Amino acid sequence: MRTKDIALVTAPQSSHWVGDGFFVHNFIPSIKGLSMQEMDPFILLDYNALRDVAPTDVPGGVDVHPHRGFETVTIAYEGEVEHADSAGHGGVIGRGDVQWMTAAKGILHREFHGTEWAKKGGPFQMVQLWTNLPAKDKMSPPKYQSITNASMGKHTLPDDAGMIEVIAGEYQGTAGPATTHSPIYLMNAKLNESGRADFSFPASHNTALLVVRGAIRIGDRDIDTDTFVKFARNGEDFTIEATRPDTVVLVMSGEPLREPIAAYGPFVMNSKVELLQAFEDFNNGRFGHLDTKR
Repeated sequence: MRTKDIALVTAPQSSHWVGDGFFVHNFIPSIKGLSMQEMDPFILLDYNALRDVAPTDVPGGVDVHPHRGFETVTIAYEGEVEHADSAGHGGVIGRGDVQWMTAAKGILHREFHGTEWAKKGGPFQMVQLWTNLPAKDKMSPPKYQSITNASMGKHTLPDDAGMIEVIAGEYQGTAGPATTHSPIYLMNAKLNESGRADFSFPASHNTALLVVRGAIRIGDRDIDTDTFVKFARNGEDFTIEATRPDTVVLVMSGEPLREPIAAYGPFVMNSKVELLQAFEDFNNGRFGHLDTKR
């Protein structure tokens, strides 16, 4: 086996508001070297770094908007996200939980801070990751997976190093609950100071990580909080070591679909013709109905 080389290390660039509730740094696809094609099947990563939200009776968020052709994976590290969609799904993504929504042929969606949580406010931190769908699945029925923290695969590391929470794929025989349309691994490494975790993914995969809390060392590279790391597709193995207490690292690896990508706003298809059809279907009400929150 060969150790993976690091291809890119980047701290967050400029941030922007998504709606009036999510203040995010975009890593994929806005940073050079992290385009949709280069990170396929991971086509967007918005990161709301840890920030305090003031108490309010009017939760911030994003009102009704469409999606087609991909999946949204929302991970709540702190705070709560309340959501609903035109397929009849809804609920609250609590601290440590994940919402895996397959938009597929088309869905309307809204997401806000949790109503009750917002009244008290507090620390808020989340990731929204978009995973592309293979062409054969882009027009399949929408689907929703509610993944609570308790349902995740939990792999305890030796020597009191910490644990791996498996959302999708598997880690050393411990499987995650999410079903995926292509080979995808998604997990949180929760490490104590000096704790180490070994990872192995196929060399052909696009593999990356985000340091959500704490700091790590990979080889001779020290990597701080809120930093994104992309690995080269030239090896299988790497080891991360926590250099601070209570370190949390989001680890992702996926097999590229190697299909054409035609993307505009909330639609990710394979051709311009399919994009135009998505806009026509949306404008003609074929994504269903969802009441606005405001």
